[in-house]
Amino acid sequence: MGRRKDLTSEERQAMAFFLLQNSTDGKLHHGTITAAMAKWGCCRSSVSRLWQAAKKEQAQGQLVSVQSKKINKCRRKRVQIDLELISSLELHKRGTIRRLATGMNCSKSTVGRWISKGLIRAHSSAIRPDLMAPNKLLRLRFSLEQIEYDRICNVLKFKNMHNVVHIDEKWFYITKANHKFYLTPEETDPHCTCKSKKFIKKVMFSCAVGRPLFNEDGSVLFDGKIGIFPFTEMVPAKRTSKNRLAGTMEEKQIQSITKEVVKACYISKLIPAIWDKWPQFASKTIYIQQDNARPHIKDNDPDWRAAATANGFDIKIIHQPPNSSDTNINDLGWFRPIQSLQVQSVATTEHELVQAVEKSFEELSPHTLNAVFLSLQGCLIEIMKVRGQNYYKLPHMKKGMFSRQCALPMSLEVPKELVEECIGYLIEKGVVEGIDQLKEQLGLHDDAYGAMEGAFNQLSMIETAPT
Repeated sequence: MGRRKDLTSEERQAMAFFLLQNSTDGKLHHGTITAAMAKWGCCRSSVSRLWQAAKKEQAQGQLVSVQSKKINKCRRKRVQIDLELISSLELHKRGTIRRLATGMNCSKSTVGRWISKGLIRAHSSAIRPDLMAPNKLLRLRFSLEQIEYDRICNVLKFKNMHNVVHIDEKWFYITKANHKFYLTPEETDPHCTCKSKKFIKKVMFSCAVGRPLFNEDGSVLFDGKIGIFPFTEMVPAKRTSKNRLAGTMEEKQIQSITKEVVKACYISKLIPAIWDKWPQFASKTIYIQQDNARPHIKDNDPDWRAAATANGFDIKIIHQPPNSSDTNINDLGWFRPIQSLQVQSVATTEHELVQAVEKSFEELSPHTLNAVFLSLQGCLIEIMKVRGQNYYKLPHMKKGMFSRQCALPMSLEVPKELVEECIGYLIEKGVVEGIDQLKEQLGLHDDAYGAMEGAFNQLSMIETAPT
C-alpha cells in the first residue's frame, strides 16, 4: 500500500463544500463518503475528520475554510546564514569549510549547502608580485603603447600584434609530487616512488610564440608556434647501470643557464625557426618580447645584431615591464595547456620528457593561442583601469562562443576616456618624456584630433547628403 495522499488546502475546501452540499441537518447522504474517497483519492478516516471539522465551523457560523495544519510545518527550520558574521571573521579562519563552520558555530554540511546554493563563494588567491610605484607606471605606459588610433573606424583599439614574438622560460618536471587516479574497488593502489621529491628530474624550455594568422574562410595561414627549445646537452654516461652502458650518449639538462647559453639558443635555434616558419607576406620587422631575467641578452649585443639582421629580417628585442608576467602570452595562458598535455605522457628520462613537451606544444590548436592574445588585450585594459596595479580580475569575454560564430574580433576597442585618464595620470606622476609622441600615436592631440574628427564629420555629412 502506497503512502496516503496529503490534500492541499484547495482540495480540502472543495471536499468540504461537496460534503455540505450532500448533507441534510448535519447528516451525510448515503454513499457520500465513498464518493469523496473515490474523487479525491483519500481514506475514509480523512473524509470523516474533514466532515467533522466542516460541520463544526458551520455550526459556529464561521466561514468554512478547513485549512491544512501542515503548512510550513512539514520540515525543520533551516539555519539562517549571517553574512555579517562571515565578513567579520579573519581570512585565515575561512580557509576551509571546517574552519568556517567552527567560526559560524554550525555544521560542515550546513556550510556546504550554503556554498552549493551560491550564498557563499569559493575563491583561490595566488601570490602576485609586489609592485613598487615605478613598476606601476611602467605597466601603465606599456599598456598604452600597445594601442593605436584606427582612422577608418575613428576608434582606439589594440595593435594586431602580428609582428611580436613572446618568449619565456619554464621548468617542466618529469613527474608530479602528488597524483590523483580513479580506480575500481578491486584494483590495488598504485605505488609511486622517488629518491627525493626535492630532486625530481626537470628540464628548462624556452618557448617562442607569435599571433596566428587565419584566412577569411578560417583556414590557418600561420599557426604562430615558432618553437619550444630545451636547454639540454648530449653527454656520455659516467657509469654502467641497468638502463645503459658507460659512455652511452644521454640527453641531460644544462645545469647553469647563463647569458651565453641563452644567446646560443636565440642565435642557433630561435632565429632559424623564425626564418623557416615566418609567413612570406608578413612584415620582416619582428619584436622579441622577453622579461627582465638576468641571463637574457640585450638588443645591442653584437653577435645578436649580426644574426638578427640577416636574410632580410630586422629582429629586435624588447623588454616587458618588470614583475609583469601577465603581459607575456606564455605566462598568461600558454604554458598551462602545454603542461596539461605533457603530464598525460609517461616519461622516465630527460629525453622522453623533451619529446613529451614538444609533442604537447605541436598538438595545441592555433585558435587556443589566438584566444590568449585576446586575453592579453583584456588584461591590458584592466591594468589601465587600476592604474598599473595587478589586483584586477579578468572578465569573461565569451571567446569560445564568438569563435564558433566566426565573429571573434582581431583587436579589442579601448574607451577614449580611459586612455585620456591614464595619460593624465602619467603626467600627474611626472612621466612626461615621450608623452607627446604617445598622444600623436593615439590621435589625442587637441588640434590633430579635432581636425581628424571634423574631417570624419564632414565625410559623414557628404555620404548622408541627399542626391
